[in-house]
Amino acid sequence: MIITVKYFGAIAEATGLQEEKLDMSALGTKLEDLRDHCLHKYGAINDLTFKLAVNQSIEEEMVLKDGDEVAFLPPFAGG
Repeated sequence: MIITVKYFGAIAEATGLQEEKLDMSALGTKLEDLRDHCLHKYGAINDLTFKLAVNQSIEEEMVLKDGDEVAFLPPFAGG
């Protein structure tokens, strides 16, 4: 199962990536599995605040499917 992961703002700076594809076959199928993998892989994002969006919808828990797109979104400021 291949998932596209996108990183934005300070999270992209911390990972050194804007996007990558991950094979979730050995990692699990839950959004939590992906988050835990990325937190372990990129320790620098552990101290950052972020939300996860799956296919452009903010989610906290769900089962991922092949082809899903997950975005690590930093807090947004607006005016």
